Amino acid sequence: MVKELKHPSYLNIPIKEIDKRIQRAYHLFSPCQICPHHCLVKRNTGETGFCRSTEDIFISSYNAHFGEEPPLSGKFGSGTIFFTHCNLRCIYCQNYPISQMGKGYRITDLELAKIMLALQERKCHNVNLVTPTHFTYQILKSIKIAKEQGLHIPIVYNTSGYESVETLKLFDGIVDIYLPDARYSDNRIAVKYSSATNYFEVMKSALKEMHRQVGDLAVDKNGIAVSGLIVRHLILPGGLSGTKKIMNFISKKISSQTHISLMSQYFPAYKAKDDPVFSRKISQAEYKEAVLDFKNAGLVNGWFQED
Repeated sequence: MVKELKHPSYLNIPIKEIDKRIQRAYHLFSPCQICPHHCLVKRNTGETGFCRSTEDIFISSYNAHFGEEPPLSGKFGSGTIFFTHCNLRCIYCQNYPISQMGKGYRITDLELAKIMLALQERKCHNVNLVTPTHFTYQILKSIKIAKEQGLHIPIVYNTSGYESVETLKLFDGIVDIYLPDARYSDNRIAVKYSSATNYFEVMKSALKEMHRQVGDLAVDKNGIAVSGLIVRHLILPGGLSGTKKIMNFISKKISSQTHISLMSQYFPAYKAKDDPVFSRKISQAEYKEAVLDFKNAGLVNGWFQED
């Protein structure tokens, strides 16, 4: 049974507490330990690490997006803000011009806050921060500004799942909806195709922390998400996503009520066309097997893309 919440959680956090989070984020930001790569570069002096980002915020676009999961898109769309760069390097990334090639433009903290408010003005159901991790410090500053200027819609943290628990704790009571990927169950595959060491263990810890903060999905009377966890799982060719193991983990260690978005839209983008396994789309049989893994794990909530 889903519960109804009346207000985004960050409205209940005093500005002084957000200031403390910003200060802690700065200590993680330079030398950088924001994500599990722990590059330790001094981003405030212009040094760059794995994510290629400095102190400057870069985004590629923002808009009302209608292709997210139904409780996020609703009638008026999810207010997506696409941040440039990423803390993974997936060879099949469908957004590689943004994530890998750095397509985007520089904005300030104030401008980011104004974008959040503009999306709210357009009646978007939420502010959806896409690939936000490496800009944690800057985003917290912008949320403070936007809150002071009247932001009152839920905040979505849309991530690859490769997250540090210490960083996630900075968003406790600020982020309303977590939207992580659960990408791999085999660490060797994660390193080879996304340059992410210990991905499975890192992702499991991250999902546990996210669920601790926001719980299972909660919606309002119109079916629009107000809080909770939604996990995305992209089915990869050749069973390389390890669906069965991931579904069992989520069901047993997170919650059998977790909402799963089981995605079939993989195609060989970016460098995938040169890989013998990743150079093809998934088969109908592979997707059906993933759906069966979902059901056998005892999961009951989510969305399929079988058609």
